[in-house]
Amino acid sequence: MGAPVIHESAYVDAGAEIGADTKVWHFCHVMPGAVIGERCSLGQNVVVMSGVKIGNNVKIQNNVSVYEGVELEDDVFCGPSMVFTNVINPRSHVPRKDEYRKTLVKRGASIGANATVVCGVTLGEFCFVGAGAVVTADVQPYAMVIGVPARRTGWVCRCGVQLLAGDAPECQECGSKYELHADRLTAA
Repeated sequence: MGAPVIHESAYVDAGAEIGADTKVWHFCHVMPGAVIGERCSLGQNVVVMSGVKIGNNVKIQNNVSVYEGVELEDDVFCGPSMVFTNVINPRSHVPRKDEYRKTLVKRGASIGANATVVCGVTLGEFCFVGAGAVVTADVQPYAMVIGVPARRTGWVCRCGVQLLAGDAPECQECGSKYELHADRLTAA
């Protein structure tokens, strides 16, 4: 594995940790105390705040700010200009740093372009948040959610293909099998 690649226009503050083979592109800012894993890609104009933890093989597209209180596990995808928040009721004149709510994005989740993830939620493993959705509640593993507010419209495979309805769905693309019990999908 090689050293991280940091574009000359990016700022990486002392105390930030960046893993091997990670690429930090144009005009990014990684603040002290941020921890970024191996083989990640931070697109143009990405900000990673202090205290943020980012796993391995995470792709963060252009114009995304990852605020304190957000944790991204391995293999997460954040689409262009999607938004995280960390305070539920912000006011410019009222300090709320002691009220940050944790947001956890579990392994393999994908968040579409221009989606908003309101703080305090967990996005389940391999879930798929559609472009422009506004997530205000937890998202189940493998769930596909769209809309404002985001609602589940189906299920997706680990490979990202939408699963067909049924009690025991099987991915038409990769052949992975799943079981549906009490409105919850699990890998078979």
